[in-house]
Parts: sequence; structure tokens; C-alpha cells
Amino acid sequence: MELGDVVRTAVTSRFYTDQPVTDEELRTAFDYARFAPQGGNRQPVRFIVVRDQATKDQLAEWYRVPWKGYLAQAREGVIGVGVEAQKAEKTLSNADHFADHLQDIPVIVVACAHLEGVHPTDTELDRLSVVGGGSIYPAVQNFLLGCREAGLGAALTTLLVMFEPQVKELLGIPDGVVTAAHIPVGHRPRDFPSKLDRIGLDEVVYDGTWGQSLYSQTGP
Repeated sequence: MELGDVVRTAVTSRFYTDQPVTDEELRTAFDYARFAPQGGNRQPVRFIVVRDQATKDQLAEWYRVPWKGYLAQAREGVIGVGVEAQKAEKTLSNADHFADHLQDIPVIVVACAHLEGVHPTDTELDRLSVVGGGSIYPAVQNFLLGCREAGLGAALTTLLVMFEPQVKELLGIPDGVVTAAHIPVGHRPRDFPSKLDRIGLDEVVYDGTWGQSLYSQTGP
């Protein structure tokens, strides 16, 4: 596949078949992940591939705790879903199906990082620190793109980070290492979309100052 085809069709997958995922199917995705940019070439990211059913059952149980709370608030309108009203319920229903069947997905990949390899430069600002993720999430994105190239569905999730102490104990993750994402991976029951629904470049790229579009109006 061409890179453009990969990035334009790497949809978040909420539905999976029970077809197993082999180590070889994952190899290229992990190989791409290790070439992601990160500060000082410290290479802090590590991945744990979880297939054991009892372990997946426990991860899914923890995941559903914050998810069901979010779902209730989203359906009550307390939390915005981020999509148009007519699409909101379908989005929530698909995500709820995903949560209820998380333990059935063949693989859950846990993305971790050595804290000593992350060097955030924004911790003194009066806002949430985000820079440290720049040494972690590019590797996660490369992994997701590698999954798409291999024809595997995947979903980047972060709700389980709320249960980091429990997850670390369950998976034997040492001190000094944090969890950053949990990525279910499997085969999709349907084809990938031909193109993801995204806002146009005219809304994304500014020329010189905020709000001054660099590009004329473009489609999604």
C-alpha cells in the first residue's frame, strides 16, 4: 500500500472477528514503531502483547468502569461526543459494543514507556503538560499504521491508563515505566473505508497567524 492510502484509511476499528493474529502479522507494525521520532533518540517505548484470556478479561473489566460512566454522561448530554447529533448515538453504540467485547479481541497491545527516556519541556507552564507524549505517541501511531498496512484493525485507547497501578501489577511492569495506551488488534469483519471523515486543510493549517487559512477550502 502507498503511505497516503494507509493514513487515509486507518480507521479506529470497533468490531473484530475471532480470527487469531500471529506474531508475524504484527512484526512489521512493531518494526515501524521503533523508527518513530523521540527526544534524544532515547527510545523509551516498549510494547506488551496480551493474548491470555484471563488477562484480557481483567483488562476489559477495568476498561468498562470509566467507559460506562462516560457513556451515561454522553447520552445525557453532559459530555460532548465530538460528532454531529445524528451520528452521536451510532458512535456511542459502536464504542459500547467495543467495550463489551474487548476481551474477545485476539490481541491487546499495551504501550509503555520508560519515564527517564521522556523529557517534557512544558512542565513549568500553567497548563496540562503534553510534550512528554511526543516521545511516546509517534511510536504508537507508527504501530497503528503498520497494522493498517497488514490489513489488521486496531483502536488506540487510553481509558485503561486510569487503572495503571493495577495494570502494572497484572503485567509485571516495573517501577519507572508508565502505561500510555492500550491497542486492541484483530481482523475486521468488513472492509476498511475508502477515506476517513476529516475536516479540510482550510480549517487545519494557518498562514502566519491563527485563523488565517493557508489553503483554500478543501473537502474531508
